[in-house]
Amino acid sequence: MALRALQVRDPARKCECVERLLEAWRAGGLAVVPDDPPPTRIEIPGRPERPQLVRPQDLPRRGLHTLRGRQALLHAVTHIEFNAINLALDAVYRFRGLPAEYISDWLQVAAEEARHFQLLAQQLTRTGVAYGDFPAHNGLWEMAVKTDVDPMERMALVPRVLEARGLDVTPGMIQRLQAAGDADSVAVLEVIQREEISHVAIGSHWFRHLAMQRGLDPEQTFLDLLAQHMPGRVRPPFALDARLAAGFSLREMQALEDQAGPG
Repeated sequence: MALRALQVRDPARKCECVERLLEAWRAGGLAVVPDDPPPTRIEIPGRPERPQLVRPQDLPRRGLHTLRGRQALLHAVTHIEFNAINLALDAVYRFRGLPAEYISDWLQVAAEEARHFQLLAQQLTRTGVAYGDFPAHNGLWEMAVKTDVDPMERMALVPRVLEARGLDVTPGMIQRLQAAGDADSVAVLEVIQREEISHVAIGSHWFRHLAMQRGLDPEQTFLDLLAQHMPGRVRPPFALDARLAAGFSLREMQALEDQAGPG
């Protein structure tokens, strides 16, 4: 069922599937099938034809002093939240043999990401555009493909690196939207910021669980994976309080500052 929801292309239908999946799981109407076919690589998850996907460097930069600039920002965040639905579903579908609490956690994340997507899509509509009207990049899913063999690497590099980046940059977005007088968009982003802390915390919890299960030191393992896959690419500023609430340690935060280098 997680795979079927992952493959749904229409965003509204995908959100409905996620809600039904979570309800059925919580009601005890679903079970994990031990001899289910093994997971396959998913190069492209279920997504609509639009937005057009481009390289990150090909996305135009726009200021928030114009309506078009604010629409582009909201669209970028909406696309991230849509990808996050697929990431949570893939975490359920792909990684087997984990406790039932793991499934509960990631289905809850999928449902909350779906709600975030709906809030942002509605806000886009209020401004006069729709999801798909701007180009977007596919960096989140590209990392999902790179980490589709090892759940420990997935938990380290997707929730704790790429999604944690949202904890760092969203406060700045909120300030800029407040300065532009866009109170409605600010209210949506404030809801998302609060709930994304718990999503990153879930990634932190399962990363530590998997590392300790293998007899590894979680902090050192995280730093080793960061050096291996993303050397020098996690840049400040860091939202220290939000990251600590999301399960980062002070040692990890100091190491993130150190790997970024001077300035």
